[in-house]
Amino acid sequence: MLRLGVLGSTRGTHLVHLVQAIQRRCLQATIAVVMSDKPDALILERAATYNLPAEFVDPQGLTREQHDADLTKILHAHSVDFVVLIGYMRILSASFVMEWRDKIMNVHPSLLPDFAGGMDLAVHRAVLASGAKETGCTVHYVTEEVDGGPVIIQKRCPVLMDDTPESLKTRVQALEGEALIEAISGVA
Repeated sequence: MLRLGVLGSTRGTHLVHLVQAIQRRCLQATIAVVMSDKPDALILERAATYNLPAEFVDPQGLTREQHDADLTKILHAHSVDFVVLIGYMRILSASFVMEWRDKIMNVHPSLLPDFAGGMDLAVHRAVLASGAKETGCTVHYVTEEVDGGPVIIQKRCPVLMDDTPESLKTRVQALEGEALIEAISGVA
């Protein structure tokens, strides 16, 4: 069974989707550890709710490489096979990406390569400002190029005339959970 390590900096909405898919036996995996670079990240609280091992890994005073080496030590200590980024708001070091090459994925709130490098509501604002008729999400392998790794899966939805960044985010987030589960299932 695939042992997942989850990195997140925010609410961890998709952690709940993963746990539920595992509980329903729709996803043949287990979550070995959840880590965050933010001590008050809701993803850590959500992990505790499900009795998942959860750790705050403090980046203060460390270089990116040093912090990522700490992450790798913890991932190996938990025998992680595959790393999943869920709202992780840090750029990973080249050494971390090399260590986990082809074993790390990210979910992005647009149809990459469109709006690469953007985060959260900024992406949805950019989609609306562009006049795009369609948007969605992308699950991709992480490489040294931000949002530039090979696409695993994309899910699409229309951009509606009365959409706001918030309404668009809500629809895209629903797709992200589905896409993440499908992508991990494909790896497992």
